Formats: sequence, C-alpha cells, structure tokens
Amino acid sequence: MDIWTWLGALVVGVTMGLLGSGGSILSVPILVYLVGEVDKVAIAESLAIVGVIAAFALIPYARRGLVVWPTVFLFGVPGMAGAYAGATVAAFVPGKVQLVLFAIVMLVAAAAMLRPNVEMTPKRRALPKIALDGFLVGALTGLVGVGGGFLIVPALVLLGGLAMHQAIGTSLAIIAMKSAAGYVKYLDVLSQLQLEVSVRVILVFAIVGVVGSLLGERLSKKLPQARLKQAFAILLLAMSVYVLGAHTLDWMEQSGPVTTSTTSP
Repeated sequence: MDIWTWLGALVVGVTMGLLGSGGSILSVPILVYLVGEVDKVAIAESLAIVGVIAAFALIPYARRGLVVWPTVFLFGVPGMAGAYAGATVAAFVPGKVQLVLFAIVMLVAAAAMLRPNVEMTPKRRALPKIALDGFLVGALTGLVGVGGGFLIVPALVLLGGLAMHQAIGTSLAIIAMKSAAGYVKYLDVLSQLQLEVSVRVILVFAIVGVVGSLLGERLSKKLPQARLKQAFAILLLAMSVYVLGAHTLDWMEQSGPVTTSTTSP
C-alpha cells in the first residue's frame, strides 16, 4: 500500500473523530479506487474497519456516561437484524449497482449537511417506530456498507429524545454493532462468490483509523463544527460525482460507439 492509502486510512479515522460519522462513506471509495479492492470486498472490509474504529471511539464517551445503553439495544438490535438482511440482499445485487447506490447515499448526506443549521428539538417517538428506524438504517448498512452515523445521530436526537453528545456516543455503539452483523454476513456472501477480505488491509486501516479518530476528537474541540460539516459535505459531493461519473463512462465504453450503416444505391 502506498502513501495515499495510508493517508486515506488516516482521513477515515479523523473524520469519525471530528463528526462521529462518515467513516464508511469515505472508506469504501478509498478501498475501491486507491487500494484496488473489488467492490463487494471493499464493502465488507469497510464494515470491519468502521466497526473497530467506532468501538474504540466509543470508549471515552462511555467513560463520561454519554452512552444511553437502553437506546443502544432498542435501536441497535433491530439495526443488526437489518444489517444482516441487507447483506443477504446484497448477494443478489451487482457490485456496480451497490456503488451507484452508495454514491446516491453520499449525495443525500452531502445535501443534508449543506442545509442551514436548524435547532433540533428532542421529541419522543413510539418505541416500535424507533426500532423500525434502527432496522431500516441497518438494512442500508448491510446493502451498501455505510455505518449510517449521519442518519443515526439526528434520528436519536429528533426521534429518541437524546442530547447531541449522548446521540454521538450512543451512535458509535450502534455503528459498531451493525457493522459487526453486516460483516459476519458478508463473509458468507464473499465465500459464495469465491472472494475473501484482506486481513492486512483491515488491520492497517483499523489501526491508522483509530489513531486518526483520537486526533480528530482533539481537533473537534478547536475547530468550528459548522465549517467542518460544510467541508465534509463538499468532499462527499465531489466523491459521489466522481463515482457516478466513473460508472457512467464505464457504461458508455461497454455500450460501444453508436454506428450507422449505409448502403450504396
């Protein structure tokens, strides 16, 4: 792995430390376009990498009492089931389609982050609906390999009634749970396709990512969160356009030039 891959792993960790989300949104494209992994392998490795980073990033939040464990299980257990189901469905979805769906998720996340900040007032929601939210976000995790932090945090604030810091700490625990469930199922999916993950890639990204998350946590205390979110949104926008553009060009090349036949009179 070259220096760009190491920097990519560091960026993944720093982003999770700064924003509490975004690790998988960055790691999948990095694994595909910098490391050169097959799309489905990259998604599986991303789940393992982000799960490990989230588990370590969770520790300081748990020590400060900012993890609401009942909500972790209420949202996380259905999320694990959803991640398992999403990974099962992914076995029947072409890898290129998964990457296109992934790019669309990045566009949605970028649009949400670029919106003007509005005050999020905690509002309790019925427990079955919170569990359903967990299942749906988990299904997205299993299908396209995103941890879903950018969806979980606002959901926990708006629907679960948690304060922002509690939502971030609780989200990290949920991400770790869902990523583990999705990864376990993906191993089975890859086995059927005669593919396998690279333990070396996972370890390098996880170790560098954990270090990056600690750095990101320190930087988050000094840098304005609004500016960070805007910068991250722009990065997501650029990456999603790149992924969609790359697949559009690939489709055009496979389709071949349009030719017209002429006959002589």
